[in-house]
Amino acid sequence: MTVDLDMPGFFKDADTASLNGQRSYLRLNRIRLTSAVVGTAGGVVTLSDGRVDYSAIVALAGFLVALVAELVLSYLQPERDWYAGRAMAESMKTMAWRYAVHGEPFTDGLSETELRGLLRSRVRQLTIKGADRVAIGTDTPLVTASMLALRRSDFEMRRSSYIEHRTAAQRHWYAGKAVFNKRRAQFWRIVLVSAEILAVALATLRITGRLQVDLAGVCGSVIAASAAWLVLKQHAQLASAYNTTSRELALQEDILIGTAEADWPRAVADAEKAISREHTMWLAGHGG
Repeated sequence: MTVDLDMPGFFKDADTASLNGQRSYLRLNRIRLTSAVVGTAGGVVTLSDGRVDYSAIVALAGFLVALVAELVLSYLQPERDWYAGRAMAESMKTMAWRYAVHGEPFTDGLSETELRGLLRSRVRQLTIKGADRVAIGTDTPLVTASMLALRRSDFEMRRSSYIEHRTAAQRHWYAGKAVFNKRRAQFWRIVLVSAEILAVALATLRITGRLQVDLAGVCGSVIAASAAWLVLKQHAQLASAYNTTSRELALQEDILIGTAEADWPRAVADAEKAISREHTMWLAGHGG
């Protein structure tokens, strides 16, 4: 029976901060883009009872909501919580696994005090950037009971646990996310092409005089908002990066299965570098 790790509080708090930041950032951007489209529609379509111009009210409300969302984004900067939290969480996760299975630099021959000191030092170095965005309040911030238990188990247990719950689990996660992001990229491309075809048709009708309302302008705002959302989510780039990482981890798994105990610390370090490479690329792509 293999052992999975209960992640330390440092990981849990950073992961929670990242998820909350991501939700806020995407929600506010969704509101901003949708409100801009609504504002554009209000400026194009005429709705009036002769006394009140309802279309102007819709346009004003849409653009005001978009402005408020933009100001909130600028003030709160939830993307900083998202990026900093993910960087800190992933750094802690890799250190936790390295510590628990005797991966470099947490090899045999070090006392418990030396191991704790080394862990603190490594975590401090890896998480110093953006640390002001994440508060660590959960118990057992660095070492959990399951980490200690796995570290004290025999080599076969550590190897099988690491392969099943770290490399294989991460590989399946990346493969699943690659498929998801590929499908989402295809969906948004279809939305963009469909909106562009519709805009051409509506503009043609307007030119020929068969349509009095400039609905092509509304389509144009939908196209712009969809393109901005696609850039924001980066589905195509993520699908490619996740596919690459899943393939690398598959190769690392095969190496780990046949690794002798003497070579194990280095093999674990190589596997963790394959995982960390995707995180580094992701942060670079998001300006982290």
